[in-house]
Amino acid sequence: MTESNFSWKIPQYFNIGVAVTDSHLGTEKESRTALVIENENGEKEECDFKTLSLLSSRFHFSLSQLGYPRDVRVLIRLHNSIAYPVSFFGTLKSGAIATPTSTLLTPKEVSYIAKDSGAQVIVLEKSMWKDLESELTEVLPLKTVYLSGKGEMPKSNGRFRFIDLEEELPKEMKLPDPVETKADDPAYLVYTSGTTGYPKGVLHAHRALLGRQPASEHWFHFQEHDRILHSGKFNWTYVLGTALMDPLYRGHTVVAYEGKNHPELWPELIARHNCTIFIGVPTVYRQILQKTNFSKKDVPSLRYCMSAGEHLSDEVLSLWKSRFEVPIYEGLGMSEFSYYISQNKNNPIKPGSAGKIQPGHIVDIVDPDGRPVSFGEEGLIIVSEKDPGLFLRYWNLPEEDRKSRKNGYFITGDYATIDKEGYIWFIGRKDDIINTFGYRVSPYEIERVMKSHPKISDCVAIGEDVGNDKILVSLCVIPYPEETISEEDLIAYGKERLAEYKAPKKIHFFENFPRTKNGKILRNEILHSLPVKK
Repeated sequence: MTESNFSWKIPQYFNIGVAVTDSHLGTEKESRTALVIENENGEKEECDFKTLSLLSSRFHFSLSQLGYPRDVRVLIRLHNSIAYPVSFFGTLKSGAIATPTSTLLTPKEVSYIAKDSGAQVIVLEKSMWKDLESELTEVLPLKTVYLSGKGEMPKSNGRFRFIDLEEELPKEMKLPDPVETKADDPAYLVYTSGTTGYPKGVLHAHRALLGRQPASEHWFHFQEHDRILHSGKFNWTYVLGTALMDPLYRGHTVVAYEGKNHPELWPELIARHNCTIFIGVPTVYRQILQKTNFSKKDVPSLRYCMSAGEHLSDEVLSLWKSRFEVPIYEGLGMSEFSYYISQNKNNPIKPGSAGKIQPGHIVDIVDPDGRPVSFGEEGLIIVSEKDPGLFLRYWNLPEEDRKSRKNGYFITGDYATIDKEGYIWFIGRKDDIINTFGYRVSPYEIERVMKSHPKISDCVAIGEDVGNDKILVSLCVIPYPEETISEEDLIAYGKERLAEYKAPKKIHFFENFPRTKNGKILRNEILHSLPVKK
């Protein structure tokens, strides 16, 4: 499955923080704006590449003065702000391991991650401390608390060392040399939903940035100086890569937002900041189309759009291209292996397909015996452990890590087919696949078709146990506001457009779907919320 026209250049020594923040020094890009963060009050903070380099090096110096070992974990829990990349890249420059977490997590969830990671340092906003103090006091290794933003500093209590970033970063100091890290050394630790009900740590190396470079050429479509707006938060791996590491490494400007959002916001930000690339999730694109009248004339600078996180429906793809005169290029990845399949400018978009395996990545789709599947045959996606984009290991889970590796390959758990032109048709994880009357059905295929119904705002296909060993294809639907739609109408719609065994047999109506902190739909929770079978 691997294309041969991409040459990996992975040096023995490499540091993400240095590559992203220092590599533009002494060039015309050092005075270029690196980051623009706007909040809901219209206030902006900006910094150029030279300032980002300086501030991240000062964070490195501050951290190094504390005397922690090189691989200390630094947990970062900040809203979108300049402080986020400063502390993230500064941590990497020091040789420590950054652990980004969501501001939406509860205090108990933050405490769990702090304990599991063994974090000795945490970076927070001052307004967060009151809610987190009691939980974090129980985290034994944790000793140092960096605090950012407005508000009062907590009083010293002998338990924690408090450092005010607003005072620390402006200090004049002799900047330290970055720690010389190898490309395979640990860089950052992200947490994702685990099968045990607890978040699972996924450890990435510094080479992860280089491992994503095929995406920079075969998903992004960078030009001389792009201005990139992402609708997400920096902590999410999707955003951490596409809206921080990747574009900054290439010297482009990143625009981000912090605050309550609404569908009109994103086109307004694109127009206000002359953004050339917009990156979001399908829900954001769908809401803009449904709830606004914006079109290409309102965002003349926009020339490229990207999507990931969930499948993009044919309807959204078609309507967006019609109104905004640019297609949306979809990408596919996972916490362990960032976006390695994608659509791109060099190949026509096939609606329903995730695109092609990016050149350079060592990926196969295999049958249960580990042999590559034939065209159109369902198989399991596996990734060579030699691929520089693959994570290092699961944190504190050696048994799970062992089970995920076989014969030199990482077993993704995702199933797909590949056609004769090399396009990948994503089926989903084994647990998501619907087994109905002897057929294996991808929920994503059903959703792609059913989302084209003019009265459906969103939908999720599931396999519903109705007793007597029967699994029916059911569709959970969120209708558009003020729209009335019947179960009979939707069932008939599905029968007209899907094979009989794929078409939904039951319909359930919802106002909202349960989602993860990053917005992914929780299919199992939807399934468990259905009426108990009689």
